[in-house]
Amino acid sequence: MNAHCERVIGTIRRELLDQILVTGEAHARQVQKTYENHYNRHRPHQARGQLPPELQQHPAAARDLGTHRPLRTRILDRLINEYRQAA
Repeated sequence: MNAHCERVIGTIRRELLDQILVTGEAHARQVQKTYENHYNRHRPHQARGQLPPELQQHPAAARDLGTHRPLRTRILDRLINEYRQAA
């Protein structure tokens, strides 16, 4: 169990805390909550076949890239980009 905890802490340090200057406890909580949402709903996980923890199956692949353009959402002061398909 200790190895799993160390892995998550290392991921948070590399992907988040090395990039953002946290200015106080309230800011730290807001940054942590935003990253937690990204980690569980959008970030791919290798052990789950590149699926986020809250998804059960891959979304349908776009057939015509001219009509299905990707939309980008920037979070955490543009540190992290999340992508989804436009309808």
